[in-house]
Amino acid sequence: MSLTEIIQGWGSCKSWRRMLRQVVYSGLKGCFYWLGLFVSRHPVFFLTVPSILSILFGATFLNKFQRETDLELLAAPRHSLAKIERTLVNSLFSINQSKNNLYSALHTPGKYGRVVLTSLSGADILERADQILQMHKAVLEMRVNGSGFSYSFSHICMLRNRDKRCVLDDIIEVLDDLNQAALANNTGPRKSLRYPNAELKDGRVTFIGHQLGGVIFIPNSREHQVKSASAVQITYYLQSYGSALQDIAEKWETEFCHLMLKFQQEHSDLKLYPLTSSGLWKDFYKTNAVARLEVVVSLVLVLIAATLTSSMRDCLRSKPFLGLLGVITICLSTVTAAGIFISTDGKYNSTLLGIPFFAMGHGTKGVFELLAGWRRTKEDLPFKERIAAAYSDVMVSYTMTSSLYIITFGMGASPFTNVESVKIFCQNMCVTVLVNYFYVFSFYGSCLVFAGQLEQNRYHSIFCCRIPSPEYLASRPAWFKTMLNDGFQQSSGHECDPYQKHFIQRFLREHYTEWIINTYVKPFVVLLYLIYVSFSFMGCLQISNGSNLLNMLASDSKSVSFTITQQKYFSNYSPVIGFYIYEPIEYWNITIQEDLQIISRGFIRISWIEHYLQYLKKINVTVLTKSDFINILANSFLKQPGFKNYMDDIIFSKTSEEVDIIASRVYMVARTAENIHEEMIDLLETLRKHSLISRIKYIVFNPTFVFMDRYSSSITSPILNSSVSVLIILLLTIFLVINALGNVWVILS
Repeated sequence: MSLTEIIQGWGSCKSWRRMLRQVVYSGLKGCFYWLGLFVSRHPVFFLTVPSILSILFGATFLNKFQRETDLELLAAPRHSLAKIERTLVNSLFSINQSKNNLYSALHTPGKYGRVVLTSLSGADILERADQILQMHKAVLEMRVNGSGFSYSFSHICMLRNRDKRCVLDDIIEVLDDLNQAALANNTGPRKSLRYPNAELKDGRVTFIGHQLGGVIFIPNSREHQVKSASAVQITYYLQSYGSALQDIAEKWETEFCHLMLKFQQEHSDLKLYPLTSSGLWKDFYKTNAVARLEVVVSLVLVLIAATLTSSMRDCLRSKPFLGLLGVITICLSTVTAAGIFISTDGKYNSTLLGIPFFAMGHGTKGVFELLAGWRRTKEDLPFKERIAAAYSDVMVSYTMTSSLYIITFGMGASPFTNVESVKIFCQNMCVTVLVNYFYVFSFYGSCLVFAGQLEQNRYHSIFCCRIPSPEYLASRPAWFKTMLNDGFQQSSGHECDPYQKHFIQRFLREHYTEWIINTYVKPFVVLLYLIYVSFSFMGCLQISNGSNLLNMLASDSKSVSFTITQQKYFSNYSPVIGFYIYEPIEYWNITIQEDLQIISRGFIRISWIEHYLQYLKKINVTVLTKSDFINILANSFLKQPGFKNYMDDIIFSKTSEEVDIIASRVYMVARTAENIHEEMIDLLETLRKHSLISRIKYIVFNPTFVFMDRYSSSITSPILNSSVSVLIILLLTIFLVINALGNVWVILS
């Protein structure tokens, strides 16, 4: 085949593609012409049906409105390695029963009440031990009523497995010990306190790094003796089994916040920062109240702008009410879309607050395009044909815009999206865009029909009265002429297009266009765009992790104040990492013991194996067989008062022949700096990679990890969704954009 034949074949193929595009485009214009004609013939129907739908779905929204209270469902990825790890951990050791050990700042599971206490004068908070214990006593005695019974903390607290007593933070025992020592010896020095591992009365060593903050050590002290501290943090853990107890726990949390407020008023020398599990989601939804003023102001500004841009000095062709009705159209469609979401058992969350702004942008585009299409039609045509011509001129491009919205947000609503809040937002955006599209060509189209009929019959656009004849106006005062003059019929040398007098069109035609096409302006426009694009790419390269729930809360909420204070005094240590060995290993083997030490090197450890090995050295036992190791562990070590708490960290398997350890856990805490979230993500990834190559089969878990997996999904999911969206948009625009170069520009934009 010769080069000439190839060129001719390519040219023929290109012409066929152009003809196909023209056929598709012309067919769509014809369909929308008949749609406009149908709407113009039945305006009452298209005005009534959307109004009834808005009333019905608006009532549904008000009656069935519910808020989503599960922040993990919204903010954490639905499918993540951390959730798989949590399931495995929970099958071995109940996470709910060990949540006091798995300390996490904002991600503690279940119900709880937490408070940080600081001294306003900056004095040593340990000197206020008696006041803190008074507060603790008030919490224990506090009661809430429910189901005909009065509940105190002891009725709904989380219980320890070994003695069925309420789980309380060890800092309470430390403060009580310090207070009793101070009462017994008023003149002597305060009893010494080690940090972060403190020794209790029963000989048990406990980690208090998350319960005592802002610590200053005694100079040159070998055992990290505390000189003073700035903050104390106490957590009260509640049971949450059953719906009845759930309601009681929520009432207790509310009463807990009231008690903290009352205690604050009574003790002006202390500053209290309370936090509860229900307080988190309440502060999450507080963004609604915070943004209420901004939403109202935005709506008023849009109403004013829509009314002004639709107005002219020409009282016949001015359409201020159409601008106003355009905004009302979008509001009605948004209410309908919200009702559809609620009627399908959807639950509201604060991320949906941005949907009305997207809906307003998409809807006003269709509204003003339809109004502009009406103004481009010939005035000598009947108003029904003008409506049909406007639909034919405008609805193809608006359909394409709506399709691009639906495709883009539809990919976000697909199974590719792993974060539920993003998926719910995209689903609602798809529904909102569809309803917007329907309301624009139906409700607003019918409004345009009535306005066109008034214009054809020469009615005033505001007062809806007939415009007098020029002869009558000639004898009237100037103000009367200004109010009722159409501004076009009176002029003998008028322009061929009366809408050329619109102030925005005149500005764009006479000033902006001349300026933007100036030879000296074009390079600066290109340079400005390149700067804009460069800053956009630079922002993409600086994406940070999204695991911090603090960014989702109202900035002036109590939860944010609590978190800022907590990070100030308790950011030296990471959340407690649970180290779970889920397969039997030879704990008595020295090599295995060395491997465990290597893995936990650099961490502060709360470890039964470490204390057990120290105990063996203390009783002069060095070499052990399996049976001796387990026998001393079960019958001697775990019987000691200081080590009884480790019974919950070991799972024994008893058979007729022998006893074995099938799983165990230890707790580790890392020292951190200010960027605790970034450090925890790096630490998590490092430990996970090491677990794959280690001979010890282990997993690490903390409730915070469920949210930290969100960062990796927030990178891959948008890239995948964007790629698929661009491909679909490319295929779609091939048949609607006549110019191939224009198709490329559409994709790039």
